[in-house]
Amino acid sequence: MHKLQVFNSLSKAKEDFKPLHSDHVGMYVCGPTVYSDVHLGNCRTFVSFDVIYRYLMHLGYKVRYVRNITDVGHLEGDVDIGGEDKIAKKARLEQLEPMEVVQKYVNGFHQMMDIFNTLPPSIEPRATGHIMEQIEMIKDILDRGLAYEKNGSVYFNTPKYIEKGYNYGILSGRVVEDLVQESRDDLKKQGEKEHPSDFALWIKAEPSHLMRWRSPWSIGFPGWHLECSSMSTKYLGEHFDIHGGGQDLKFPHHENEIAQNQGACGTAPARYWLHANMLLMNGRKMAKSDGNTITPQELFSGNSSHISKGYSPMVVRFFMLQAHYRSTLDLTDEALQAAEKGYNRLMETYKILSGLESTAAAGTADAELTKLIEQLDIDMCDDFSTPKALATLFELSSKANAYKGGQLSADSISSEVLQKLKDTFKVFLFDVFGLKEEYGEGAQGSNGLLDGLMNLIIDIRKSARDNKDWTTADKIRDTLAELSVQLKDGKDGTSWTKS
Repeated sequence: MHKLQVFNSLSKAKEDFKPLHSDHVGMYVCGPTVYSDVHLGNCRTFVSFDVIYRYLMHLGYKVRYVRNITDVGHLEGDVDIGGEDKIAKKARLEQLEPMEVVQKYVNGFHQMMDIFNTLPPSIEPRATGHIMEQIEMIKDILDRGLAYEKNGSVYFNTPKYIEKGYNYGILSGRVVEDLVQESRDDLKKQGEKEHPSDFALWIKAEPSHLMRWRSPWSIGFPGWHLECSSMSTKYLGEHFDIHGGGQDLKFPHHENEIAQNQGACGTAPARYWLHANMLLMNGRKMAKSDGNTITPQELFSGNSSHISKGYSPMVVRFFMLQAHYRSTLDLTDEALQAAEKGYNRLMETYKILSGLESTAAAGTADAELTKLIEQLDIDMCDDFSTPKALATLFELSSKANAYKGGQLSADSISSEVLQKLKDTFKVFLFDVFGLKEEYGEGAQGSNGLLDGLMNLIIDIRKSARDNKDWTTADKIRDTLAELSVQLKDGKDGTSWTKS
């Protein structure tokens, strides 16, 4: 097994990955706040951690993957006091119960994750289902003298935390003194805080607030940051292996999680912090305000001025894998078109490999192919570098296509290495990268039906050719060509590709 290295945001360097338990990995990833349809940028984050989850299991680890649902406490503007709860606001505007809003968007989130073929997490806890755990954690922080109560709300005492020798800013590099000038809290609430960098653990609810629970301090609701601390601790323990999320969560959310866990448990929560970078579009940050945005549905259907046509979910997933999870990714129509060609090429190679056979005990290309096969794990062990692994897979694809084209004899590869090549393509395409065979624009799970129909058409064309009915055979070929479907006749039969 190659040594896995990960880039730890905490140390700001690549480190050898050494889990707390040799064969088990605990991983917590911050999930969605369910007050609207999931954003395409969030989809990229969850696809990135899906690949990380898949590859850890590929390496033989038993992974407990916890990804939460935030269904209370996340306030407008990402402030921690003085704002309106995002879900409560949506419920008020649509005259619904908050849990109706939550269920609607949880269902939509799960559907989108299915469309992108992400594996479900081991545990998916909801913040509202863990109010008691959050209250107990607040009590522990108070008992350690790192929080205080004001008018029914409870705040984390950042200066006291620093006095005790802890480093507030260890993850993000932020300096507490700078936060005095950057505080964005509502001025009315600001007066309750003893320092602008302090943040809410429990917020007393206004009479009009829709979501509220009893606590020792008031009828109110938990702070957004506290939720993840309590749920990660409950399901992974006080100290676990990996904590992940989007780059935008590094401050204040993840920084505050570290402080809360230190305050309640006396230890930092995670050994390795992994952060996925943002998705751009046409070189700029996505924003509704200037129209530089696209929804997943628009991307699949092509119903957007930003793209020339629709792209299947697997093409979009493949596109996401072409950039390292820590790098920004620029979504453009040209890049999606290139991704579609690359995706189709690898799927065609998979079909080609399935039809290849060799009876040779040894082959002249065995050493080169074996080295490339091993390179895939070397690439992925470099902080889950999907771009490097894809480049290696394309090298292998070129070799396989050469065999199909008759440029090399099948005897150039032994039966053992050929089988290893077939297995490697299958494992990396489907198990590690999480792709599916899928053709057509905006196709969602229709690949089985499409393959069946194409096989039927190819059989009809073969029968026509066998009967010397060239008119029918040519009509089938030409009509498919108009639909950008190319038939390739070879000694092993006829295959097809969608260009």
